[in-house]
Amino acid sequence: MAGHFKFEPALLLSTVLLASIEISFVRSIPGNVFLILIGLLYLFLNQINYRKISLLLLISIPLAFGTWTSFWLFGTGDNLINARIYTSRLYVYLILGGLVTLTSTPRELLMNLHDRFKLSNTFVYGILAALNLLDQVKQQIKVIQYAAKLRGIKYHLWSPQLYFKTILSANYWADDLTNAMHSHGFSEGQSRTESQPTPWPIVQMIILVLILILFNIILWLYSS
Repeated sequence: MAGHFKFEPALLLSTVLLASIEISFVRSIPGNVFLILIGLLYLFLNQINYRKISLLLLISIPLAFGTWTSFWLFGTGDNLINARIYTSRLYVYLILGGLVTLTSTPRELLMNLHDRFKLSNTFVYGILAALNLLDQVKQQIKVIQYAAKLRGIKYHLWSPQLYFKTILSANYWADDLTNAMHSHGFSEGQSRTESQPTPWPIVQMIILVLILILFNIILWLYSS
């Protein structure tokens, strides 16, 4: 996914977390709208598929409708203002989440967090190993369902037996995965060869800090 300008995933995630915490405690419709517009602009600059963005916004409509009606009809205080604040806040969280998940892969994010913030090797490679097994887990669920049909049993996605059998299979994979990592020289708690650290992207950091400063000015001027 090529983009005109892309922040490092670790820096972007840090900024997203800071902004998310702030809007959790400050009631500001202009602040929410500012984050939504900045987020959409960044997604468009990174040439994210319009269908993905549209789907992201579309699936949130029932949640937004429920939030709006609950605060408007059953809230206390200024119901209309509360409905606007909390509905727009929902879209802020949605867009901020999309900034991280749509512009970088899990591997890029984890490796960048390890590089910048010294995230544990064990945690990083353990998560990556689990993510790489997702396709096998999906295939195993289909195999279990098919085998059950041969015996006249139908496992639905909500059937506890289906997930119990899948967990048993995953336990076997966990042992194999551990042996594979050890055979490749990975030992928990041991030092590993690291690539030369790259310098911090000063320009990106300045841009993100300026965005946060502008955001906080808006919160200060228009908070309710």
